[in-house]
Amino acid sequence: MLDRALQRVMIQHFLVGRNGRATLLGSLPNTAGTRQVQPMKREAYPAARTIAPKLQAYFARHAADARHRSRTRATVPDAETIEAVIDAAFWASLRREEGYTPKISLAFLSPEETAHPLRFERPLALHPATLTRVAPAVERPGIHLGVWRGQEDLSVWGTTRAIPSLCFVLEVAAPGLLVVKHHSGDESGKFVNVAVLEGDQIKWVDEHAADIPDCPDLMTSLLGFGSPASWVHSVNVLVQLAVSMRAHGHGGLLLVVPAGTESWRESIVAPVPYAVSPPFTQLAYLSLEVPAETSRPVWEETVSRTVDAIAGLTAVDGAVVITDQYELLGFGAKIARRKGWDRVERVTVTEPIEGGTAILAHPEELGGTRHQSAAQFVHDQRDAVALVASQDGRFTIFEWSAAEAMVHAHRIEALLL
Repeated sequence: MLDRALQRVMIQHFLVGRNGRATLLGSLPNTAGTRQVQPMKREAYPAARTIAPKLQAYFARHAADARHRSRTRATVPDAETIEAVIDAAFWASLRREEGYTPKISLAFLSPEETAHPLRFERPLALHPATLTRVAPAVERPGIHLGVWRGQEDLSVWGTTRAIPSLCFVLEVAAPGLLVVKHHSGDESGKFVNVAVLEGDQIKWVDEHAADIPDCPDLMTSLLGFGSPASWVHSVNVLVQLAVSMRAHGHGGLLLVVPAGTESWRESIVAPVPYAVSPPFTQLAYLSLEVPAETSRPVWEETVSRTVDAIAGLTAVDGAVVITDQYELLGFGAKIARRKGWDRVERVTVTEPIEGGTAILAHPEELGGTRHQSAAQFVHDQRDAVALVASQDGRFTIFEWSAAEAMVHAHRIEALLL
């Protein structure tokens, strides 16, 4: 588990001396016969060396593909550089700055590869302590620390908001939790997650996960390996809702039902505590709007605020109900088994990670009441989708799979980090 992994590496960080033997801080006698404390070289983060060659090959392959398509792309770092950036970020994630956990995004690019760079007069050393100190200034979304190799070593040259296509980005999401990603290359600003490092665990996102039968459109869009055009369609709204649901940290359940139908009410205890009449349609209108280039920033801000407002309702006990046209119908809804329908006994569970296999599980094995209720709702309302956010950060899409003739639970938290 992550906690044990973090304990192990933290103990190594503070106690491991030469030759890997556990000791206190190294102390050596000085000429006066007294002992003085000597600084220790920090232990290397093993996962960084393990994954670096595969990451380098991934970015090189996609850069070559972009070159054939005459698309702009960032410089591809070598494996040694990738290892060094991951190592520094990992140890920085375990440090604290005035009691706060650092959240940092590192992007490997030169100042010449971005627009309007903020450049430091003196570049900063790529060191965990340095990253921790500067973290409060760059923790807001969309700000990246620019990393480049100078004449001697890697350094942080400043900050940027503009990231070119396929730029290597490493994000510190939590202590011991790192995400490797890159810009998708489309105008939406979407990033594609490539790998997740959690303590001593490495999760590599499966590029072919969207090939499974009945793959949800939401997951296909998050994977981002298909046509970039899919991202700018309305499915982007569900992506933003999922991200916002996960971000508020209270856990939540969102039911997406077909517009213009009432059958979903057969699986809901009447009355809905907070029914909305008439339906709230602002998000529906915004999802259909095609803003002019000059007004796009205002439109995006309005969409973001509306999404957060609706996602915030999922923190209330019960489920939020919206249509597949993004009309809000109510929240606080209690799910009940549809009359005459069987209780769901098992679901298929998958995660879009290389090496992962589908398993059959009882809904109780997936989580608490939200997960069990979501599985039952989708089992009874097979044209509906249920999104469940857990307080611990897990996120699951429940959809009916006609190919499998059962509810399919897609674990997608690795794509939302």
